[in-house]
Amino acid sequence: MLLFRHSFSPFFFLAALSLAACNPEIEDDRPGQPVKHRKEAFRALLRATEPIGMMLNKEQYSAERLAALNEALAKTREEPWNYYGSDTNYPPSKSRPEVWSQPEKFEAERQRFIAATDALLAAGSAEAARAAYDETRASCKSCHDGFRR
Repeated sequence: MLLFRHSFSPFFFLAALSLAACNPEIEDDRPGQPVKHRKEAFRALLRATEPIGMMLNKEQYSAERLAALNEALAKTREEPWNYYGSDTNYPPSKSRPEVWSQPEKFEAERQRFIAATDALLAAGSAEAARAAYDETRASCKSCHDGFRR
């Protein structure tokens, strides 16, 4: 029986790969490509915050390193929000309609994120950086839970 399972595993792998290739990601073909730019801005934000988390998780805190990493965070943290226009809820967006139907809640989540990153940018110790980083991650999760598919 075990031999039978192994003989078909390459087949199932290739079938899954073929199905994935049949469903390519939808391109943003709207003028100015706001959804594409929003996704890119969130990716840049993630690239700015991940190294901070890695440094803190490895307990290799360095005030100089945090300051350098915070420069990238400061440059990217406002950018994604610029691409949430009223006409940007279309594929390939992964935003839920609640972004537009509950703008006060969405803005509150954005403000929570900004406040958390303010604390991270101002952190003067490993403990303060850890607490601010944890709150930043929590704010991201909270927004994703409520406003992202």
